[in-house]
Amino acid sequence: MKVVAATKNKHKVEEINAIIGPFGFEVVSREEAGIPDIEIEEDGTTFEENSLKKAMEIHKMCGLPTIADDSGLMVDVLDGAPGVYSSRFAGEEGNDAKNNEKLLRLLADVPWEKRRGKFVSVITMVFSPDDVLVARGECYGHILYSALGENGFGYDPLFAPDGYEESFGQLPKEVKNQISHRARALQALQKQLRDRVG
Repeated sequence: MKVVAATKNKHKVEEINAIIGPFGFEVVSREEAGIPDIEIEEDGTTFEENSLKKAMEIHKMCGLPTIADDSGLMVDVLDGAPGVYSSRFAGEEGNDAKNNEKLLRLLADVPWEKRRGKFVSVITMVFSPDDVLVARGECYGHILYSALGENGFGYDPLFAPDGYEESFGQLPKEVKNQISHRARALQALQKQLRDRVG
């Protein structure tokens, strides 16, 4: 069964395929499904709202099962910010460098023990408007004092997951793909799909 991924990020498509492929799903990108390159406004106040909106909009366009995720970083001392605004924290969509600069500036005087935060990913799979699966994954850690590593994207170089001294920007992809928020959300989705199949 074909499933359309609402993301334009081909790495995310590969990651999703690896997890749900064994259930008989073939995950294809928006381009492969022939969906026009439109921007879906993420105006929800939670990851769940944004993830559902993206999945529903794409599902309406193609009529196929659709999968979407919304993710971001929540920092304890900033009352959960940047949260759903993670990709536009500094005001400009997807400018990782400016977002990271702003985060470091806001945490400049914050001691290590208070630099706690978590990455959150919510994945929504829409089979039909009345048949929807939602899975959430979280990965806890600390916000570093400076960016470390070239891997990943977004806030990855500033985030050291619990149990590791390296940042997500330094850890090998294989490790990140086992412990990350998205990996955990996909594992939760995998369990729901398993229960569904019986």
